[in-house]
Amino acid sequence: MDSSLKEQSGGSPSRHNYSYNPIELASSFQKLKDAEEKKKLDQAANTISSSDQVSNDTFVVASIQLTAGGLETSQLEGFWNRAQEAVIQAVEKGANVILLPELFLGPYFCQTQEASLMNLAMEEDDCFIIKRMQILAKTHGVVLPISFFERSGNVLYNSIVVIDADGTVMGKYRKSHIPDGPGYQEKFYFTPGDTGFKVWKTRFGTIGVGICWDQWFPEAARSMALMGADLILYPTAIGTEPQDATINSADHWQRVMQGHAAANMVPIVASNRFGTEILLHDDGSKRQQITFYGRSFITDETGEIITEARPDEMSPPIMTLTASYSPSKNRETRLAWGLFRDRRPELYDVLKTKDGKLSSSDEFNARDEDKGAATKKRKNSR
Repeated sequence: MDSSLKEQSGGSPSRHNYSYNPIELASSFQKLKDAEEKKKLDQAANTISSSDQVSNDTFVVASIQLTAGGLETSQLEGFWNRAQEAVIQAVEKGANVILLPELFLGPYFCQTQEASLMNLAMEEDDCFIIKRMQILAKTHGVVLPISFFERSGNVLYNSIVVIDADGTVMGKYRKSHIPDGPGYQEKFYFTPGDTGFKVWKTRFGTIGVGICWDQWFPEAARSMALMGADLILYPTAIGTEPQDATINSADHWQRVMQGHAAANMVPIVASNRFGTEILLHDDGSKRQQITFYGRSFITDETGEIITEARPDEMSPPIMTLTASYSPSKNRETRLAWGLFRDRRPELYDVLKTKDGKLSSSDEFNARDEDKGAATKKRKNSR
């Protein structure tokens, strides 16, 4: 375990600690939502129109790492202001595509099952986060994948919208893989996503976005790469395990995504939060905590980490990483390796199973397809 994690998860105070009470947090959200709606963001967002501006081949991506430390207990306004400030800081560093962490509007609320926190979800059309970020995207000419807790009818999702540099919402992805374990009880809050994996042709390149737990599944990264992603982004919230504080998954977490980058020859960008978030009982005593380890990073197309944010006690509340990419050069390198040329999709039916066992009908169909391909090849050779 890193020395910084030991220090933060112990009993001593830390400038990166944050405490919250679920009931007070839900009340704070409603106040913030009401205040933002009074600003008439609808009108400003509706003035956004498409842009014909063509980008240069090279663009700059930014990974934002945030802490809740220093913000007012159980209040969300500070989170909202810090996220907007982070976007501005990234713009000032020349970023064109800016990735904020998963569910940045507040502490990671899935530590336990709290019915009151389901009220944090918003319909996409009524989401002040999206409307405000549309304005920021258009004003600064940047692409913003924005994480939000989505309500759609009677179900709730962990979702991302991708806002292009002209402020238009290009589409939405709903988190496909939903974890459930001590401290990460997301199945209580989120329905598994129904959008399938997606990529978007933004002004600066084609991007794919997975959300946190998605990053552990190579099928997700491969799907986005096959669909043409020049860059794969993973907004995240991950840290210590409440049942065993000695577990530190940071290196493992990085390596799995480095593997995705290397196997697909596509750069990866990961954005995490950092600091200790403490869930309180109603009487103000500590109930549970997670220390988020940060370690946000950006790789090249071989999986090598080219920049990383390792927080310590003196780290600022906003940490910004940047890197430059040329999609055309990356595509040339990917083609030269032949990884996609030499794929054998007809052999991968087992990936569609849960237990690795193909039914007899599946095996028969696979053999039939092989025979058909062989017959066609013989005919073509005549």
